[in-house]
Amino acid sequence: MKILGIESSSMVASVALVTDDITMAEYTVNFKKTHSQTLLPMIDEIVRMLELDLSEVDAIAVSGGPGSFTGLRIGSATAKGLGLALHKPLIHIPTLDAMAYGLSGTSSLLCPIIDARRNQVYTGLYHCEKRLETVLSSCSLEIGELVKELERQEETVTFLGDGVPVHRAFLEERLGDACRFAPAHLNRQRAAAVAALGILYLEEGRTETAMEHKPDYLRKAQAERELEEAKRQGKVKELAAGHSVGTGKENPGNEAEVNP
Repeated sequence: MKILGIESSSMVASVALVTDDITMAEYTVNFKKTHSQTLLPMIDEIVRMLELDLSEVDAIAVSGGPGSFTGLRIGSATAKGLGLALHKPLIHIPTLDAMAYGLSGTSSLLCPIIDARRNQVYTGLYHCEKRLETVLSSCSLEIGELVKELERQEETVTFLGDGVPVHRAFLEERLGDACRFAPAHLNRQRAAAVAALGILYLEEGRTETAMEHKPDYLRKAQAERELEEAKRQGKVKELAAGHSVGTGKENPGNEAEVNP
């Protein structure tokens, strides 16, 4: 099987081609550039280097969230466009599942954390010593609540994700020797993990059409929440004048909207 993986749920832009149990190519950039500027050129580069005809892929696996609203929309649009053009199925891969799967073979509890600002993180808990097992499904939690959950688990835990630099000191203070942190080459999202998990999903028949695919944001964008609150307080006109409600803030493709 050949799976094209697309990851754009955070600052990281990553694409990969995985054939059965081999990563044929992976192109990953973690820099402040709009994903709409990077994903297609990165895919084109992989295709060129591998002398690949994209019609040869069996499916397109895309990181489906949670994460940056803008980043997820760009990744989704890219995957949907390719799926429609190539007549290929899409595989929706939960972002946190793929992050945990990237640490397959680890004996400790796995805890990917994506910074959502205001002391919030997108997170989940997993075991993946032999196969991926979900202990806590993808959710949004206050960091203190996550620590309480981890204390109840009473296990050594390995953290990864862009929430680690933000909350590392707090995690070390509360969890002490139970804390571990993934190394640099494994501590962010990677399209190879998305594609590799996509192979397992494809074997299980867990696919969708390009038209069916949509990202899983877990919670509403900040502009939507502000508008709902303004409606509740009868301040829609005032908020619209001050914040251009309805348009939202666009970012370089990857960061602000994940962190309202």
